[in-house]
Amino acid sequence: MQCGRARAARMTLPHYVCETPMFMPVGTQGSVKGLTSRQLEELGCQVVLGNTYHLENRPGSELVAEMGGLHSFINWPRGMLTDSGGFQMVSLLHLADITEEGVTFQSPTDGRRMLLTPEHSIQVQNRLGADIIMALDDVVPSTAADDARFEEATHRTTRWIDRCIAAHGRPTEQNLFAIVQGGLDERLRDISLKGLVARGTPGYAIGGLAGGEDKRSFVKVVSQCTAGLPDGKPRYVMGIGYPLDIVICSALGADMYDSVYPTRTARFGVALVPEGVLKLKNAQFAADYRPLDEECGCMVCRRYSRAFLHPLAAKGLPFATNLITYHNIAYMMRLSQQIRDAIKEQRYPAFVRDYVARQFPAGDYPEWVVESCRLAGIELGSSGGGAGDGKAAAADGSAAAADGSAAGAAAAAGGSRQGGAAADGAG
Repeated sequence: MQCGRARAARMTLPHYVCETPMFMPVGTQGSVKGLTSRQLEELGCQVVLGNTYHLENRPGSELVAEMGGLHSFINWPRGMLTDSGGFQMVSLLHLADITEEGVTFQSPTDGRRMLLTPEHSIQVQNRLGADIIMALDDVVPSTAADDARFEEATHRTTRWIDRCIAAHGRPTEQNLFAIVQGGLDERLRDISLKGLVARGTPGYAIGGLAGGEDKRSFVKVVSQCTAGLPDGKPRYVMGIGYPLDIVICSALGADMYDSVYPTRTARFGVALVPEGVLKLKNAQFAADYRPLDEECGCMVCRRYSRAFLHPLAAKGLPFATNLITYHNIAYMMRLSQQIRDAIKEQRYPAFVRDYVARQFPAGDYPEWVVESCRLAGIELGSSGGGAGDGKAAAADGSAAAADGSAAGAAAAAGGSRQGGAAADGAG
């Protein structure tokens, strides 16, 4: 089903039939911090993401395989996706040595060295047994000022996909996704797109973003890549977790997203709401007896008030973190469902306009939001000049607003708006 460039579809995986667009919580070592597999299931999570590098470090893919694979190991009956370990080229850059053979990491825990080649990455992921596995790509931070390095990484990523395909031992059981690279360079992205699409993998990811680039460049790359990828295969924008970014990227034709943002920001006492975020450590919530989100029917919003959560969050108690994490994942699942419903009912442009208006009630839409909506064929109306380009948030996801606090939304939400692209570090 399509509405403009936005699309809603079903994706059949070995363990689950998923509906897209969808958000995937990150469980770096197989578990989403603060939540059980049963809770994730009751919240409507369809796919959980695991990290190949960290899972191979501990507990080890051979042990996981002996336990029946990752699904059995973590007691998760639905879809799973494992990344290739490529992101660690960015997050552990100071511990990594990248060559044509692969990337050698020094373990941040015990100092052991691991050579991760395309073949090794696929072999590890074959043992882990996720429904979707990612090709090892050569990842360069989007903000790097090294044109030669981007050129090298783009062509190396294409060479590595052939090695990944050749090494893939379970092609009928696991879906191998290629990852489009090329930085912010339109020419390199086009080279990567054409080379990877020619390989005909079951799905494609858009990588190398959410690393601090300006929002106009981010949206431009997403728009270019979604337009160039096949219509009948999933499109996965890696590392995207801010709700506004997901609404925008879905308008541009993307299908899948992952990020630690909803869970990591919960550990800072920040709850997601339609107007932006609530920073529950702030004293203004001490006597606020409303639920986190009056539109949310999750267990936390039904049973607990902002006033109850405020002192717990201010003290950093794990109980508060778990409750806010539960709510934040509930929010992301509800937003994903709202996006799908709006596409199916052919009202996605109206949904986007309403969503953006709640985020920016004064009408001060950032220019990048207006421009990205135009790329999707959606007119927002007049803008008050707003926040300009915007910057992607820091990789730690601890800050809720890339474009700063805003009086209108802050007054309504008791916090600030979110607006950047969260990176996909350890969750």
